Amino acid sequence: MIVDAVSVIPEVFGPYMDASILGRARRAGVFEFRAHDLRRWTHDRHRTVDDAPFGGGPGMLMKPAPVFECVRELAGEGAAPRTVFFSPAGRTFTEDVARELAAEERLLFVCGRYEGMDERCYTLADDVLSLGDYVLTGGELACMAVTDAVVRLLPGALGDERSAQEESFSDGLLEYAQYTRPASFEGMDVPEVLLSGDHARVDAWRRRDALVRTARRRPDLLASAPVTDEERAFLLESGLLSG
Repeated sequence: MIVDAVSVIPEVFGPYMDASILGRARRAGVFEFRAHDLRRWTHDRHRTVDDAPFGGGPGMLMKPAPVFECVRELAGEGAAPRTVFFSPAGRTFTEDVARELAAEERLLFVCGRYEGMDERCYTLADDVLSLGDYVLTGGELACMAVTDAVVRLLPGALGDERSAQEESFSDGLLEYAQYTRPASFEGMDVPEVLLSGDHARVDAWRRRDALVRTARRRPDLLASAPVTDEERAFLLESGLLSG
């Protein structure tokens, strides 16, 4: 996969994209990340990418001309990308959306700054995403979060392919609790079943724990999660789910 990111501060991507899992995945050729400075597509002495909004108001808006020129040029180089913008008005980014993006050959992320973008810029987008109901100072953090979530789904990105299959949201539920050594720490003991070596019991405990954690912390997920009638009955009897 090729990931292109357009920003007025492209230098912020390097440290994160070179570190840990993403760094190893890049070096292994799982994906290629390229950061582009939007100011390359400006033509004035000051390399201006923003201007005051029509109608007045606080802040500055990103001008359409550099964005259009940039996206059109980059999109014309190589495989056609799926072009993604970020906005509080976009659809909420989820694990399902990450899977959609992971199926693409190439992604082009356009990161806004300032008070936002001229609305006409969004006509270039194949998708507009939001990380949630809050505002960031720019799209760079959102771009890194989405890239991270997408890349870890690509074959070869993780040391153990099961990691992506068993984590939160992979089956619609939050992930079960996990523990490591020591078995007892400051009076808190690891559940006995996890020390038993009985894989069937461990799997059953993990499924039950995932159900309980989801019901307590994110009950909204249960509406679409693949929960069996028996599991739903258990949650009802435990008072973790209302009828």
